Amino acid sequence: MIDYHVVKNWPFGALRQRYDQRDVMLYALGCGLGADPMDARQLDFVYEKNLKVMPSMAAVLGTPGSWWRLPGTGVTWQRALHAEQDVQFYAPLSTAATVIGLNQVTHLHDRGEGKGVLVGLVRDICAEDGSLIARARRIEVLRDDGGFAARGGPSDEAPPRLESLSPHCSGHPDIEIALPTVAQAALIYRLSGDPNPLHADPEVARAAGFSRPIFHGLGSYGIAAHAILRTCCDYAPEAMTRLALRFTAPVYPGETLRFHIWRRDEQSVRFRAWAEERNSMVLDNGFAEFK
Repeated sequence: MIDYHVVKNWPFGALRQRYDQRDVMLYALGCGLGADPMDARQLDFVYEKNLKVMPSMAAVLGTPGSWWRLPGTGVTWQRALHAEQDVQFYAPLSTAATVIGLNQVTHLHDRGEGKGVLVGLVRDICAEDGSLIARARRIEVLRDDGGFAARGGPSDEAPPRLESLSPHCSGHPDIEIALPTVAQAALIYRLSGDPNPLHADPEVARAAGFSRPIFHGLGSYGIAAHAILRTCCDYAPEAMTRLALRFTAPVYPGETLRFHIWRRDEQSVRFRAWAEERNSMVLDNGFAEFK
């Protein structure tokens, strides 16, 4: 059972992480860049000659990893799901650097026994000189851990959620793009810092209620970044200033994600995505800003 005060005040500390060109290329490969080896614009993210860094890589830097698995949290980690991700990008990432992640649990909202817990987290990704590179906000659902407030403990308000697309973007999209994934996508992506066995081990996936290992939520987030970079930013990573979305269903490695994108104005779009093979909406309430 969760202890509100223990989880809310979890001592993450300042997490230093060194990454280099190999990490940059591996991350991009995990997000599907390089699928067309003749596309020079994609090649720039997976080949050191003119290497660029996907802005969405900030979402995996300075993280505490699979910290729900630590016994002191009291969380049934196999049943934890990533619900929303929202990152604001303040400065482009270098191709090699040391960054510092400052993590905090901001919301711990008990929805009741059998209804789970909504957790809000924020992470500042900073350069060694203290300057802010990006701020990542996420919401997670702890499906089996509701009810701690019934014992008389505190419970926060629910963390703020992303604005719904509907009904503003229900018509034909302004842009449509399909991006495939490969069967090994989760096995590649997990090498960028998320070794959760849910994405590799069939037994763990079945215990969590899935037929097979699922793709990482942040892997899908990286594919969304690719879709926006390609259609709205001409593959210029420094142009993207924000990317946010809601995860609505699991993505299985090997599926194709089809994005519907609606223009709000010259510097922002809304979007959602389907897994084509199952006609299942997997990403919703997407929002992107760019220069």
